[in-house]
Amino acid sequence: MPTPLKDVYSFSFYDRFTQVLQTVLPSFSPEEFLSHIFAEGWEKKELKERMRHTAQVLHLFLPSAFGQAVPVLLHTIERLQEDNFPVQHVEFMFLPDYLEVYGQQDLDLSLQAMEVMTQFISCEFAIRPFLLQYPTQVLAQMQAWSLHEHPAVRRLASEGSRPRLPWAVALPFLKRDPAPLLPILENLKADPSDFVRRSVANHLNDISKDHPAVVLHLLTQWKGQNPLTHWILKHGCRTLLKQGHPEALRFFGYERDVPLALRDFQVLTSQVRVGQELRFSFVLKNTSGFPQKVRLEYGLYYQKANQSLARKVFKISEREFAPEEEACIIRRQSFKPISTRTFHLGPHRVSVIVNGQEREMADFTLVP
Repeated sequence: MPTPLKDVYSFSFYDRFTQVLQTVLPSFSPEEFLSHIFAEGWEKKELKERMRHTAQVLHLFLPSAFGQAVPVLLHTIERLQEDNFPVQHVEFMFLPDYLEVYGQQDLDLSLQAMEVMTQFISCEFAIRPFLLQYPTQVLAQMQAWSLHEHPAVRRLASEGSRPRLPWAVALPFLKRDPAPLLPILENLKADPSDFVRRSVANHLNDISKDHPAVVLHLLTQWKGQNPLTHWILKHGCRTLLKQGHPEALRFFGYERDVPLALRDFQVLTSQVRVGQELRFSFVLKNTSGFPQKVRLEYGLYYQKANQSLARKVFKISEREFAPEEEACIIRRQSFKPISTRTFHLGPHRVSVIVNGQEREMADFTLVP
């Protein structure tokens, strides 16, 4: 069994952290801090509960006034960096969480602190309650951050405002209308940092789930501007491509009606045991005298608790098939238990998808 992520909050982590904090707060008592951290109920706390608990315990040892606590937090980050603590490690999420819990009545100071803090540990979650409470001011600041010299600050401008950021506070007003986000993305569409570009692509993918027309319009606007921008567009359209959206497919050179023959599709494991693999195969041939650009995927129809089937699409390849080229494809799909999916026994289905079109489909059964 892999170690639970919540165990990043270990005694050794806190022991090292309190040593640093003691250099910032001379009267600080590591023993007392640790006794508060590992109080009754600690073992039952999950990751986010431990993060919030750490922020609340830290509050007991910092100056009670937020304006006095922030300089201590930022000085602590300086000392952590001097002691070679790694940047952007999840265990330090309690630092921006402190700003979220105790700083919402002081917008200006909280934003100033986030600009510095996010260079050590991302403030993408902490900023979202501020966006809800002060949307105009925070969006203006994020647009300014999109031009910042530090990539972590530029990334915060995109990641912190994503309409569908996983595990984060929802932003319904931006989910309804993403227009205020577009100037931020415009500034970042050819960012030199891969860290930032990935965020912009994920941001576009979020928007595409609610407003595909907005993203399709950006495809035409940003087309051919920069190779870095092209990668953002391709990754940002991954949901539209998996859905077989004709305009998105056509933009990237995939035509739905192409002379490609699919034959000999067969499921090699009609019954799959939990913990084992589904195996299937098929032959695809370009029957024309011209090269054909092919996006090849398969759809796996998982059985849900209510016995209906829900499709998840997996990519096999994207490449050009030469005239008359034929390829035999064999794929495997694991049914090994994982924490992010619950398997339900019974009928399942697998399909082959060519340039967004489902061509063949077959059933199999998941058994104990």
